[in-house]
Amino acid sequence: MTKCIIFDFDGTLSNSIQIFIKAYNKFAEAEGYNKVAFEELDDLKKMSIPERCRYLNFPIRNIPFAAPKLYRHVRDMKETLPLFPGIKQMLDDLHSQGIHISIISSNASDIIDNSLKSNGIDYVKDILSSKYIFSKDKLIKKFLKQYQYTPSDAFYVGDEQRDIDACKKTGLPFIWASWGYDDESLISGTDYKAATPDDIVHFAADA
Repeated sequence: MTKCIIFDFDGTLSNSIQIFIKAYNKFAEAEGYNKVAFEELDDLKKMSIPERCRYLNFPIRNIPFAAPKLYRHVRDMKETLPLFPGIKQMLDDLHSQGIHISIISSNASDIIDNSLKSNGIDYVKDILSSKYIFSKDKLIKKFLKQYQYTPSDAFYVGDEQRDIDACKKTGLPFIWASWGYDDESLISGTDYKAATPDDIVHFAADA
């Protein structure tokens, strides 16, 4: 029985790419990195994170230090990160079934919380922000221990290969949100594939 579902946010729940590109380009201009054109998105989705960093002339080691600056630009834009179509209904359905919904993301928790509440979602109490994009497994383990969940009690929903890699380290089943950031050519080792948000509701019911 599914007791808990942990979600990634950007690319999984939120279609935030347009806003983040605008914010990133302001950041890149100030810091001297290559900007991103919207027409480059399809090519970038097919690149791994190290490849994207090289393409943008952005040292991958700088990500933890750049993130707070990037989020500051997002906040300054005063735009609410939009949810993908069908996401609110999916979350409402899962919540009505008594499933514990949580979020573990690289995004800032206040930005996520603002997006959810702006969309009438006020029941997600656990929003955990991972400072290091390749270390979500540490937060996942901490969260599971806090609530005494086992991998058979929960699963994680995300859109990137790094999310899969984190789940492999924790033993947590993984559902790949196919509408997200990483192209399918980058995805390996997912347990399930969701073509629509409603698929996740079905997975939870059948688990």
